[in-house]
Amino acid sequence: MTTATREPVDTPPKDPAPRRVLSMVGPQNLSLIGALIVVVAIFTWLNSGYLTWDNVQVIGEAATVAGLLAVVQTVVIICGAMDISVGSQTGVASVISAMAFMSTGHNPFLGMAAAVGLGVVIGVVNGLIIVYGRVNPVIATLAGLAAYKGIAQLISGGRAQGFVLGDDLFIFIARGRIAGIPVQVWILIVVAVLVHLMLKYTDIGRNIYAIGGNDTAARLAGININKYLIAVYALAGIVSAVAGIVLTARTGSGQPTSGSEGLELQSITAAALGGCALKGGKGGIGGTLLAVLLLGALNNGLNVVGVNTFWQNVAQGALLVVAVIIQQRRSGERAVGLPT
Repeated sequence: MTTATREPVDTPPKDPAPRRVLSMVGPQNLSLIGALIVVVAIFTWLNSGYLTWDNVQVIGEAATVAGLLAVVQTVVIICGAMDISVGSQTGVASVISAMAFMSTGHNPFLGMAAAVGLGVVIGVVNGLIIVYGRVNPVIATLAGLAAYKGIAQLISGGRAQGFVLGDDLFIFIARGRIAGIPVQVWILIVVAVLVHLMLKYTDIGRNIYAIGGNDTAARLAGININKYLIAVYALAGIVSAVAGIVLTARTGSGQPTSGSEGLELQSITAAALGGCALKGGKGGIGGTLLAVLLLGALNNGLNVVGVNTFWQNVAQGALLVVAVIIQQRRSGERAVGLPT
């Protein structure tokens, strides 16, 4: 009696552990982590007080407002657009939150609700101009950058408005700690996690990627692109308003321009460094947060070692150019004006 022998079944070889780790982290994020380690090592060598828990908290708090805007800028860029007005939106929301707080008998919830409500209105207006006015997003939000900054200065007279640090809630946002971590940083973490979950695990997120990747295919698939664009800009307005509330709490008053100027550059730089393709369809919140941390560590390090703060803008501009060059090289696109 013979027994049948079973043929061995070939099993695909498992990826080695380093490759799996690289796949999970992503090569773009791995390079950001490496750059962050180098920056921290350099500034720790130059100043022994740089890598302390107190200074780490300072870096986190200083990066919160820019981080919030970078997170929502990531969503806008993935959708194939851009919002250059987020810094001005933050300024006008800061003023409104403080003025509403003062005029409602020092009610922090009404002050914050007024700021968020204004953020929704501004975001929808941006979206409507882009969709139904058929204006390029860069031009539309560049106009918004000037207009919202002007509105903030007009309603405030160009001065800081109100004083909110007599209120427990604003004090908690400005100086509170949860598990030893500043409340401002927790606000950034919560917003980032919610946006990440939306992008990665919902149909809304998948549709946003689809629109940015190929809007024609997305339209043929039945996605209402106009509705999504307006909604994405409304989200940008809401998160900008939250950033304005954090700015108000941090400074103790509504700030029409101080603290919000240049935030649009920081948000776009962080998104680009984090791996967002400026043409849309690619990017993620994890990379953006790493880029925010890298920029925060760099800016703080320059301050700690006594470098002129104007060099921070130079560094941010240079990093943005480097990020775009890397994207262009990876995409294989030819240089402008040069033969293929």
